[in-house]
Amino acid sequence: MNFSDKQLSEIIQQLVGQHSEEQRQRIETGVRQAAQRWRESDGDFPAFAEFCGQHFVSDSALLDEVFTRFQRNLESLMGNLHKAYRQFNWPLHVDTGDLLKVDQLFANFDMFAHVVSDMFATKLAFVALLNFPLETLENKSRDGENWSRRKWAEIRLAELFADRVPGEVKQKHTTAYTAAEEYVYHYNIYAGNLRDADGKPLFPETLKLISHWGLRDEIKGQYANPDGLEKQELLHTVMERIIAQEIPRQVVDNPKVVWHPHSNALFDPHGKQLDAAPEANARYETLLKTFHAEQLIDPYTPDTPSLIDRRFQQNREILEDEVEAVLIEVLSAPVLKNIAQLISQRLKRDLQPFDIWYTGLKSGGDIREDELDELVSKRYPNVDAFQKKMDGVLESLGFTASRAKYLQNYIAVDASRGAGHALGAKMRWDKAHLRTRVPRGGMDYKGFNTAMHELGHTVEQVFTLNDIDFYTLEGVPNTAFTEAFAFVFQGRDLDVLGKTAASAKNDTAVLHELWQTAEIAGVSLLDMRIWRWLYANPGADAAALKTAVIELATNIWNEFFAPNFGVKDSPLLAIYSHIFYCGMYIPDYAIGHIIAYQINHFLRDKNLAIEMERMCKLGRIAPQVWIRQAVGEAVSAKPMIADAETAIAALKQQTNA
Repeated sequence: MNFSDKQLSEIIQQLVGQHSEEQRQRIETGVRQAAQRWRESDGDFPAFAEFCGQHFVSDSALLDEVFTRFQRNLESLMGNLHKAYRQFNWPLHVDTGDLLKVDQLFANFDMFAHVVSDMFATKLAFVALLNFPLETLENKSRDGENWSRRKWAEIRLAELFADRVPGEVKQKHTTAYTAAEEYVYHYNIYAGNLRDADGKPLFPETLKLISHWGLRDEIKGQYANPDGLEKQELLHTVMERIIAQEIPRQVVDNPKVVWHPHSNALFDPHGKQLDAAPEANARYETLLKTFHAEQLIDPYTPDTPSLIDRRFQQNREILEDEVEAVLIEVLSAPVLKNIAQLISQRLKRDLQPFDIWYTGLKSGGDIREDELDELVSKRYPNVDAFQKKMDGVLESLGFTASRAKYLQNYIAVDASRGAGHALGAKMRWDKAHLRTRVPRGGMDYKGFNTAMHELGHTVEQVFTLNDIDFYTLEGVPNTAFTEAFAFVFQGRDLDVLGKTAASAKNDTAVLHELWQTAEIAGVSLLDMRIWRWLYANPGADAAALKTAVIELATNIWNEFFAPNFGVKDSPLLAIYSHIFYCGMYIPDYAIGHIIAYQINHFLRDKNLAIEMERMCKLGRIAPQVWIRQAVGEAVSAKPMIADAETAIAALKQQTNA
């Protein structure tokens, strides 16, 4: 509601007279914050003035009590609603068998949709805004290192009510993203039913690969297989068909058809040719619907009037230009050409686009995946086995027996319907849930590698909730930081299996880190440019969006990858499923890789368990403040690039010696 400056000055002067001149700054801040979000339905000017007079608190002891009430009651509210959300979404997230039609309707039910609206309707939101400050991103990044933990908690409390989006709009937003999630989680390709150009099957009959994760990881796993190239090339063709939406719609999540990706012909199990009608741009229609869902939110967030603004200024708290600069710094690193040449030498062939996923530079990259599958399936025949042995996994990472048991008690392991994810708790003493895929024959290496990634998430989630000092500081600054911990754990998967020593640690690990960071940096840049295109072309249909995505992906490839690969015009970066259901999440993966490297660099002579717990207890303060307190430097790709240059120089010396 637009109150005049004169009206607000009247209230401010009245409150200063009531509470003292010392409170002027707090009063001015609180009154203006509340007034900006007050609507006609909340009352007229006298009602607003009366509210401010009744609810502004200057007494420090009373303010402590108000603050504590919010902390305690928000935890109860958010925590219990989150438990209901987890239950409502259980069939979609966990592999419990066939879905019922009603399961989708339960998943569409957003119990958080009306929370903020109800907080405003009951005036609780206005109490928070009147008494606790909002701060700009600039102030948080510049001054936040000198703020107390309590001040940070007050700011995060006020930020819960920074935007006032109607509940019905939030519900529509949730419905769109739930539908997109379901589309992605059921995008399975039955690899045993694929045929190469000669009509031969190349994969086990029962192998089911989810796009893009399973397809990508199968390509990764074939580098240690002397006969793996033809399988990689076949899966690469599958990916290109998916991107172009030339894949027959009957292929998706269907074990009863035989598909020849090279010719795009489709047959039943008896050899009868079938209709190979394509998906008809369903992939891009899914993305378009999430864009339209974001457009519903835009009018209610005037300070951040697009998903792009919300992602960078609110969620990441790192400016878009800064993130893009870091991504381009990685992608433009001259040492990538040296790494590409090294990979080509090791493969004894020219590079192909799917070699963005080359694994031979990391420790253990030479171990055959079927050997790892056998080891993992014996150790973890089902999710219960991983649950029971989790404390041993954690102890091998440096956690004491007592802390490992503590974490095990607060992490539940579930069989994932999708590729795998982590779902933290929202109230102390509830459990975080780790989800990974477990085939009938037992967990395979792909599932274990995913489980290690998700274990990093869930350990962070337990520490940043159960061991945090203020509830509104629970979590990490943004999702890039939880991805960083996930990558730290995932990178130690072979250590946990006892295989690193057998394959001998090498001097090329940093080259692997930079190579995979460049890969995800390219996809991140694509994600950002897709959303810029969507906002620049709000009336576009799915066909136009498909053309744009492929063109953007190809342009990024040609600018940053083609000079190193010697291959032009690949759209492969557009295979990432996150693009279509995560609303520009992917840059957090790239920043997460960079932060993970900085954390690993910091941990070289330290204990992972001790330092991770210390870092997690920093909670959800500003990203640059967090990273400086955690490892003593700002978020930067320079250490990784510099170490890669040193490693290449050392390899050249060894070659010339």
